[in-house]
Amino acid sequence: MVRVVFGVLGPTVAAVDSGDGGALALKGPRHRAVLARLIVARRRVVPVARLVEDLWADPPPGAVGAVQTFVAALRRVLEPERPPRAPARLLVTDGPGYALRTEPDTVDAWRFETALATADGLPAPGALSVLEEALGWWRGPAYAEFADEDWSRGERARLAELRLQAVERRAEAHLALSRPADAVPDLDAHLTDHPWREDAWRLLALALYRQHRQGDALAVLRRAREVLVDQLGVDPGPRLRHLESDILTQAPDLDLRPGGAPQHDPARPHPPRGAGNRATSPHASAATTQPTTAQLWTQAAKAYDRTVAGGARARLESTVGLIRNLAVTGGDGLAEARRHRTAAVTAAEEFADPELTARVIGAYDVPAIWTRADDPAAARHIVAVAERTLTALPTGPHDTARCRLLSTVALETRGATGPRGPEAAREAEALARSLDDPALLAFALNGTFMQSFTRAGLAPRRDATGAELVELAARHGLVTFEVLGHLIRLQARAALADFAAADTHAAAADRLAERHELPLVGVFTEWYGALRLSATGQPARAETACLAAAARLDGAGMPGLERGLLPLALLCLRLTHGLPPDPDPRADWGPHRPWAEPFTLIAESRHTEARTALRALPEPPHDLLYEAYCALEAEAALRLGDRTVLERARTRLRPAAAELAGAGSGLLTLGPVERYLAD
Repeated sequence: MVRVVFGVLGPTVAAVDSGDGGALALKGPRHRAVLARLIVARRRVVPVARLVEDLWADPPPGAVGAVQTFVAALRRVLEPERPPRAPARLLVTDGPGYALRTEPDTVDAWRFETALATADGLPAPGALSVLEEALGWWRGPAYAEFADEDWSRGERARLAELRLQAVERRAEAHLALSRPADAVPDLDAHLTDHPWREDAWRLLALALYRQHRQGDALAVLRRAREVLVDQLGVDPGPRLRHLESDILTQAPDLDLRPGGAPQHDPARPHPPRGAGNRATSPHASAATTQPTTAQLWTQAAKAYDRTVAGGARARLESTVGLIRNLAVTGGDGLAEARRHRTAAVTAAEEFADPELTARVIGAYDVPAIWTRADDPAAARHIVAVAERTLTALPTGPHDTARCRLLSTVALETRGATGPRGPEAAREAEALARSLDDPALLAFALNGTFMQSFTRAGLAPRRDATGAELVELAARHGLVTFEVLGHLIRLQARAALADFAAADTHAAAADRLAERHELPLVGVFTEWYGALRLSATGQPARAETACLAAAARLDGAGMPGLERGLLPLALLCLRLTHGLPPDPDPRADWGPHRPWAEPFTLIAESRHTEARTALRALPEPPHDLLYEAYCALEAEAALRLGDRTVLERARTRLRPAAAELAGAGSGLLTLGPVERYLAD
């Protein structure tokens, strides 16, 4: 039986696993895209509808048939000996889609991961051999010809990070084997393309020191500091700082013992100088007891107040860091953070220093899930300052600052129509990917999410963004962005009626929120619980859950979410389950009033006025409630017999035919979109 192996560490290829390794002809780019997409899924089923969404931005008529044709052609290439009408063994049909059921050792990317795990448990000689071989499998960027596809981005970023780790672990093996000269060229090239890798700077400096090049080692550490401070706005971490100190004092810890092991592993942070074992001694005196958390906060704040002059730039930048942390503490904190953030941005611009202003604006990288601004005037002000700062930034190495400014523009223009928001999101994401900075990419992906509501039916795209955020943030300890990724996936899976997956993400978000004291997360997971009850046919329990969730919103500091949400959710609940809408015209409908107005007028038998209100409806905001508004418009038009509005709503809703209307908000639903299209 022919065994086929696959390569995605470079352009996507398939070959016969034999002595000559004959390459297989995969035909056109869409054939390769189908194969690559199935490899990304890692033996799991990819529904045909998802393949269509991933292969075409605007699927043509007959797209499903085209996918079936691509699959048939791939099967003929991958299993040429399969008898006619015999079931496929490799590229199989399973339920609603296809899966590539190949063995783990047949895909170079999967073998690469296994090799890295194997190298972890080997002595230096064995680890070096495994890493050298594994790095030799790379023929270019992973999934090279699909770099711009949403479905490949998370996997490409993950594999790229693993490759960078492998290069650095190979250098560590060289150092452990007393071969620093072999490590230096690789690390030099590595840092040319990835200058923000602190561990690579550390290893390069250590390799130079062990070649008796103390001056060069110190120069490398100075260059690392310049890159990190000037381009990222952060100080070197403790390992770099300790290494610099040790090189200056020629600490014996840095030298290898005759057997090849260092007296102290320079990769590990040093204990506090002079600490000895006092911290762990049961006889330590009361005078050495550590201060409480509250005392630490008070003492540090007093010291900062004494040493940093009022109005100083350092004080302004530090304030933004404090505001950022304040924003995730709860309702009062979020409201205060918004107020102080606007003041900080205004103060920064008064210095007439665009680099400072960029840092102050960009430092507020607080994850955002709701697509309506809590303070529209403040959002417009911040966008205006960000745009002026982008124009004023001098030419030079300011890509990190530009990326943060563009991400801010994308976030603060949430729900708006017009090209600027999506354009800023695309630019920010592209810059972040080129800069190889996980925190920067997470911030940019938040902007991408905020601008992914330009039409109905984009839940799969948002699900992919959420999946990348979860994986990226979990790998790099970005807790708040990991929570954001889970909430995005909760919304997207709810839109796709995949409540098992949505439940999993709700539970994950709640666990992280409890562990890291993020109380606002529960607001969204509780509203999701009400949505789920409605979607699973329990209207009475759903109504009770809506009332409880609304009570939790009180004082949460999110007026853009809170205002009008409860009456809107109850209206949607009653319409979904065939109950009289019974809208209260005196309720505070907030921004949702235009879409509720036709129902209040119909309830009062004022049908002419209801038709006028219906015809006057604006284009729904491009936000999480887009499909809900379209479904409300369709329902009102159906009750009033307005064919023109029905056709308009049908055109808007058609791309979301497979979704639950409104469920992508994670808050409410009006049932299957298909029902409105049929009506």
